[in-house]
Amino acid sequence: MSHVLDKLFATIVARRGADPKISYTAKLLAEGVERCAKKFGEEAVETVIAASADKKAEVVTESADVLYHLMVLWAACGVEPDQVWQTLASREGRSGLEEKASRK
Repeated sequence: MSHVLDKLFATIVARRGADPKISYTAKLLAEGVERCAKKFGEEAVETVIAASADKKAEVVTESADVLYHLMVLWAACGVEPDQVWQTLASREGRSGLEEKASRK
């Protein structure tokens, strides 16, 4: 069974060539990596603000926006979800502190 994030990414990629006047995704992708990165950052900040204000319902909706905009950014950068999933899988079983220290 396909995961909802895999379906979302497939939809984003499919909209790459769509008319930017009709598709928000196509519009973002047509505006380039910098615009996609900026929108992702804006949504991440909105999520942080909602969490800091203890607004659970807003955290949920903003988190969905973050995931969507992250995947748009991946598509703009040529990153495939499987690359991210594989990186996460390679970190499985390691503490976050250990993994972070290994990057130095």
